[in-house]
Amino acid sequence: MLDLNPEQFILKPVFATIHCEPNWQWKKRDKPFDNYDLLYVWRGEGTLVLNGKSYDVRKGHCFLFKPGDVVTATHIPQSPLVLTYIHFDLIENPQLVPTSHRVVENTISFESLLTRYVRLLLVKPFGMEIEAKLILKQIMIHLLREAHEKVEHMANTSNGLLETVREVANYIQQHPGEQHSIGGLATRANLSQRYFSQKFKEITGHTVRSYIIRSRIERAVHLLHYSGLTVTEVASVLGYSDLHFFSRQFKKYTGKNPSDIR
Repeated sequence: MLDLNPEQFILKPVFATIHCEPNWQWKKRDKPFDNYDLLYVWRGEGTLVLNGKSYDVRKGHCFLFKPGDVVTATHIPQSPLVLTYIHFDLIENPQLVPTSHRVVENTISFESLLTRYVRLLLVKPFGMEIEAKLILKQIMIHLLREAHEKVEHMANTSNGLLETVREVANYIQQHPGEQHSIGGLATRANLSQRYFSQKFKEITGHTVRSYIIRSRIERAVHLLHYSGLTVTEVASVLGYSDLHFFSRQFKKYTGKNPSDIR
């Protein structure tokens, strides 16, 4: 959208920053989107499905839905989502469009733009429409710039490092019941703890700790569905000595108690 003049953005009276209720969910619409919709997550955790592809979302995740997209979403009731969404249209099709999903790195400046846009359309000060269109253009530039910088950074990351981190990530998934430590995993990768943690998040999109927990919970869901093991047995297999802690962590990531799955 770098090629578009701000005047080519068409503002829509559909925008807000909302605190989702615990039972919130985004159901499938009867008709796909007929305009553009920018959605940004301020906090909380949930799952969004865009055109059949599932994303685990939390703070910093940003989506740009395009005409024709099909979206559904839910969140963890104990960690409800706080979202900003902005609908808009374009007078003509752009040559360069931000990707449908990305995790915003510079959240402070990005959130400042979102806050300013929503406030402008609510208060409607003099010159509101012109400034709002400029801000929309800035938001698109921000997303495109981060994507460009990400590509450059990944190009500078050696294939060896990518393979090393992916091997460690795969090891975690294959052995979710082990008592993994960042130090031990960094040693396995032959990297310092700090550098390993940094690169692991850049490449996988998750911190080491959250990746370990998610791998355990995903394995727990599978075992509860198919293995015939009790909740206590599943917790033990996955390295949990405290059943109540396992249940709390399970519910935080799935929104359900282990016994509900069992």
